[in-house]
Amino acid sequence: MLYVVATPIGNLGDITLRALEVLKNVDLIAAEDTRHSGMLLKHFEIKKPLLSYHEHNEAMRTAQLVERLATGENVALITDAGMPGLSDPGARLVRECIKRDLPFTIIPGPSSILTALVGSGFLTEKFYFGGFLPIKSGQRERELRIAAERAETTMFLESPYRLIKTLGACREIIPDRQLCVARELTKKFEEFRRGTASELLAHYEAHQPKGEIVLLISGR
Repeated sequence: MLYVVATPIGNLGDITLRALEVLKNVDLIAAEDTRHSGMLLKHFEIKKPLLSYHEHNEAMRTAQLVERLATGENVALITDAGMPGLSDPGARLVRECIKRDLPFTIIPGPSSILTALVGSGFLTEKFYFGGFLPIKSGQRERELRIAAERAETTMFLESPYRLIKTLGACREIIPDRQLCVARELTKKFEEFRRGTASELLAHYEAHQPKGEIVLLISGR
């Protein structure tokens, strides 16, 4: 059985009892970064074999894990934070399990996407998640122009090193739209900062952004 396990996005106290039970009882844990996940497992006194599973070896590891699952082994898949398969490795392995008719289950838990959405105060009935914004400015601006036409809330993941450029683009494309920067979610310096692109840009030009970021754009 494959167990796709959500892990904390910051606060270790957010791990679920079910996730801990699974991690303690599987034969193998496939992790995006074995060093990072090793610290998580050490914190909860879990000692299990770890196998790296990241974007650079995903194809090879998927084939290996599928063979182990086919022999009856129980494998947990985790990423550095949140739910595997959402802007992190995992979807390929799930699709292969479906193709091979191998059993799997999802162990739900922390999600930066849903945490940011609810904390933003924007409409939650319908929303669009676009993953990471493109690095190239032309592609980034195209995504923002499409977002400007949506009636529902739009969410993107963004790097703290590119946030100022993105807010500059938002100032040109959607100057009057309410935005929210959700940062360092569940951690000590958690922040939900709302305002127009100009207001947010002024703040982050004066205060260098740090940590994982979800950028939310209110609906039209």
